[in-house]
Amino acid sequence: MGFVESITGILWGPWTPWILLAAGVLFTVWTRFTQYTAMTHGVQVVRGVYDDPDDPGAINHFQALSAALSATVGLGNIGGVALAIGIGGPGAIVWMWLVGFFGMALKTVEITLAMMYRNVDDPDNPHGGAMWVVDRVLGDKGGRWKAVAKAIGVFFCITLVISTITGGNMFQTWNVAGLTEAYFGVPRIATGIVMAVLVGAVIIGGIKRIGNVAGKLVPFMCVLYILAALAVLAANVGEIGPMFALIFKSALNPVGAGGAFIGGTVGFAFMQGMKRALFSNEAGQGSAPIAHAAAKTDEAAREGIVGGIGPFIDTLCICTLTALVILSTGTWNRDAIGPLDGGVQLVQTETDAEGEPVEHPTWRVEASTDISALPESRYFDEWLEETNFYVVAEVEGATHIESGRTRIQLTGEVVDPTKDEENPEASDEGPVKLAIEWDYHAFAPDEWEGVPTAFTILDDAGVHRAYDGATLTGHAFDRQFPGLGKWLVTLAAWLFAISTMISWSYYGEQGMVYMVGDRGVLPYKVAFLLFAIAATNIDSDKHMVILMDLGTGAMLWANIPIVVCLGFLAVRELNTYGRKLRAGEFTRHDKPPGKR
Repeated sequence: MGFVESITGILWGPWTPWILLAAGVLFTVWTRFTQYTAMTHGVQVVRGVYDDPDDPGAINHFQALSAALSATVGLGNIGGVALAIGIGGPGAIVWMWLVGFFGMALKTVEITLAMMYRNVDDPDNPHGGAMWVVDRVLGDKGGRWKAVAKAIGVFFCITLVISTITGGNMFQTWNVAGLTEAYFGVPRIATGIVMAVLVGAVIIGGIKRIGNVAGKLVPFMCVLYILAALAVLAANVGEIGPMFALIFKSALNPVGAGGAFIGGTVGFAFMQGMKRALFSNEAGQGSAPIAHAAAKTDEAAREGIVGGIGPFIDTLCICTLTALVILSTGTWNRDAIGPLDGGVQLVQTETDAEGEPVEHPTWRVEASTDISALPESRYFDEWLEETNFYVVAEVEGATHIESGRTRIQLTGEVVDPTKDEENPEASDEGPVKLAIEWDYHAFAPDEWEGVPTAFTILDDAGVHRAYDGATLTGHAFDRQFPGLGKWLVTLAAWLFAISTMISWSYYGEQGMVYMVGDRGVLPYKVAFLLFAIAATNIDSDKHMVILMDLGTGAMLWANIPIVVCLGFLAVRELNTYGRKLRAGEFTRHDKPPGKR
């Protein structure tokens, strides 16, 4: 995992978010704020006003947008936003908004490009994406350009498959498995198997079945989630004004640590907001054009404009509602659920967890914390065995390089110290006595500036329940309406995850088709479903985030150069389409909404 983490660090260097933001600004200005066109003309196209059943393609505009949204409206909206706020603070939301707004223009351009150069040899099963753009623009020149185009296309497809397996697949089952286990005690592996079976039943049918399922599933799950979020905000209407003031203030000034939040710099919040917003709406990543390329139309720019609606719905609407729920309920900086009883002693050691010598400062926990006498959680029935908790510690002599903070979370798991693994019957006698067994903690020298000399456990901070991703959002709903998070967020997480996985499976499938042809589709689908199950065994949110960022970052660096270098072709197409639209050259059918 160390090697993967190093690659991810390079992909997400300090220059990455600025390049992404610059590309969005460039195309916003170049297309003369196409965001307005997306929210006016694009909505008419989605309603079916310009649909023509004789146009090449497999699905209509509404189904294409739904298929693309089913990939973006997923655990990134529930779990990703929670990660951004929990790590970067309220200011991360502002940067998410910026990515969403400028991402509308970026996505319009990349989808228009994909539509211009899609492969429609089989009109009922078109292929599109950055790989086909390069193949047609450069490859059609012949000679050495054909080999260059193929190499670039294959490289993009490799990053596409990596992102498909990690963020579009493993992150989804990992989040849902953790959430379902936390609320209902269902084994994580069981959740992974069920999700793999459900997703497999849909992806066997190809893009037409995916489009049909997405067209029904996406509107339902979006409306359900939005209504629940609005109910929470209505109950906290008095907090909305101060909440927005906090968001904008935090974007420019770091928020101090407090409660469960351990703080960070403005730059750290910026990076977290950018990462999570990109993971959520996928602008510039090159994935959505693959779904939109299946749309029935003979006007490339028309589908590009429709695609521009995606980041608005995904980031500016749903992600924002999730963020506001977490903030308005005080979940992000919540108080401890119990005092720190029994103490935590940290001792410097010369060996790591496996007993191997270490070169850099390493610390281990020498004592467990007895929580037998602690009160029950306000929002959970009991302190469950194998539940994760954490305490906040102040580090002396070192500062975290990325976040700029000196505080860390020391995590631990609730255990039964009386349990005898070799003789379980004997350990069952008498009352169960629970304790928190604190994890071994090692400093990674490349993450910290300076050498840590000591830890100070903040006893007054108490013990916090650890929530990962979607579980934090579920807890936010529960704080306002007990039980709502348990049922609503779990249901939404299942629906969001399944919808994301079925669309991303199609993206990866198209990458395999480009690289090895149809013979690679079946082995790919089998591997996709097996990875979905394997992800449930990952017990570290850090490792899952690293894998998620690896896929997103790899695709970003493969796709952005293509879009920036060839974007002028899409802008030219958009300008031509705009002139035709203003001249009234397109036939309108004016169908009632929903009649397609």
